[in-house]
Amino acid sequence: MKRRILWLPLLLAAILASCTPRERTLVLLSTNDMHARIQRFPQLAAAVAACRDTAQYVVLVDAGDRWTGNAYVDMAPTPGMPILELMNALRYDVATLGNHEFDRGQAYLGRMLDSVAFEVVCANVVSDTCTFPQMAPYTVLERGGVRIGFVGVVTNYEGPGHPAGNASSFAGLEFPDPQRMAARYGAELRGRVDVLVLVSHMGDDRDEEYLATGTPYDVVIGGHTHVVRDTLVGGVLLTQTGKNLSNIGVTTIRLKGRKVVGREFRVVPLDGYDPDPACAERVAHYYADPELNRPIGEFASAADAWGVANWMADAVADEADAEIGIYHVGGVRLDSIPAGGVGTARIFDLEPFGTQIARIGMTPAQLRRLIVTKYNDTENRKESHRVDLVATTPYEIITDRRDSALDVRFPRLAEGRRYRVAMSDYVYRNYKGLEGTDGRITDQKVADVLLEELADDSPVVPDNRPRQRVVRLR
Repeated sequence: MKRRILWLPLLLAAILASCTPRERTLVLLSTNDMHARIQRFPQLAAAVAACRDTAQYVVLVDAGDRWTGNAYVDMAPTPGMPILELMNALRYDVATLGNHEFDRGQAYLGRMLDSVAFEVVCANVVSDTCTFPQMAPYTVLERGGVRIGFVGVVTNYEGPGHPAGNASSFAGLEFPDPQRMAARYGAELRGRVDVLVLVSHMGDDRDEEYLATGTPYDVVIGGHTHVVRDTLVGGVLLTQTGKNLSNIGVTTIRLKGRKVVGREFRVVPLDGYDPDPACAERVAHYYADPELNRPIGEFASAADAWGVANWMADAVADEADAEIGIYHVGGVRLDSIPAGGVGTARIFDLEPFGTQIARIGMTPAQLRRLIVTKYNDTENRKESHRVDLVATTPYEIITDRRDSALDVRFPRLAEGRRYRVAMSDYVYRNYKGLEGTDGRITDQKVADVLLEELADDSPVVPDNRPRQRVVRLR
C-alpha cells in the first residue's frame, strides 16, 4: 500500500507533463519596397523554399511598393504583371498597398488586384468608386491551428491626406489616419487571433511613433522608408528589410499553446542563395526584350548618385530652354550609371513615372521659399532635412543647430531677377511653397528627353560634383 502511494506523485507529474502545451514555431518571411526587382526573385525563391523545407509553419508577407523601378516590369505588355505572376508562383500569402501601387491610377490598380492569388489588405483606404472596390482592412490566416491576424495600412502623410503621388491618382478615395485605423482594427482582432501583425507602409518613423502609444500588436512588418529595422518598441517587434530585394526578413514567433512566448527577427541577405533554376528561367523570359536591351548611347565614365541627378537637372533645363533646371531626389530612381553602353531599359529604370517637364518663372526669393519649405517639411519627414532639390545652379541651405533651414544662398543668382526654371511636374503639382509666374506643364516627358540627350550627346561625361550642400550654423 505504501509503495503505491510513493508512485502516485510520479504518475501525476507524468500526466501533467503530457498536458503541458508543446512549443510551436511560426515563421513570417517578409519583403518590402521590392520596386519590381524581379532579377532578385530567383534568390528569393531559393530562400523561401529553404525555409518551407525546414520550418513548421511559414507565412510569406509583403509590405508594399511592388512595382515602379524596373522597365521589364513597368513597360511589360501589361505593366506590373511580371512581378505579380512571380509572387503568385512563390505563393505569397498576404500583402498591403504601398504608395507606388497607385502610380498608374486607382482604376488600373483595381484591375491588377484581380490578378493576385494572395490577400491584399489595407485598413485606411475608403472607396466609393466602381473602378476601385473597397478593400478588406485585415485577414486572418491559420497555420497548424494558430490564428494569425494581419492588418494593413498605407501612408497618407505625403499628399497630404493621401500617399505620395499625383492627386489625380487618388480622386474619389479617402485615406484616414493609418495609425488610428491600425489601432481600431488591432483592437477588433486581438481577442480573435493568437498572433497579431501590422503590415505597414507608413515608414519606420511613423511605425515607431504609433508603437510608442501602446498597441495590441505582436509584430510590425514595415516598409516605405527603405531602411533595415530590428527594434523592440513598447514590447512590439518593429521590422523592415531595406529595399530592392537585397534581403528577406525572417521573423520567428514561438508559441506555447496559443500564447506567444518569444519573437526574434533576422535580416537575411539574398546574395547568399544560389538562384532557383525554374524561377531564373522565368525571369530570363521577361528580360528577353530587344527594344529595351538595345544601347542608345554610352556614358564615358561612371555616374554616381550626384552625377545621375545632375544629368537629369541639366537635361530638363536644356530641353525647356531654361536658365535653371531642378529635379527632386525622390524622382531619381538609380544611384549610379556605370560607364559603357546605356539602353532604353536603364533610362526607364531611372525615370519610370512618365514625368513631364514643367516651366515657371521664379526669383531667387521664390526659389528660396520652395527649398526652405521642403527642408523643414513636417508631414513628409522621409524627404525633409536633406538636399531634396538638385539644381543646375549651386546653392547652400543654411540651418540652425536644430537642423531647421533658415536661408538659402545662391552664389550665381541676382536677387530680384526672374529666371526661367524647368522642373518635374511632380514638384510643380505637389510641393508646398512653390510660387512663380507663367507656370505650365509641357507635353515633354523626362524619359524621352533623357533618351534624346543620350543619343545626341554620347558619350555622356557625368558631373559627379555636388552642387548643393547644407551648412549648419554653430
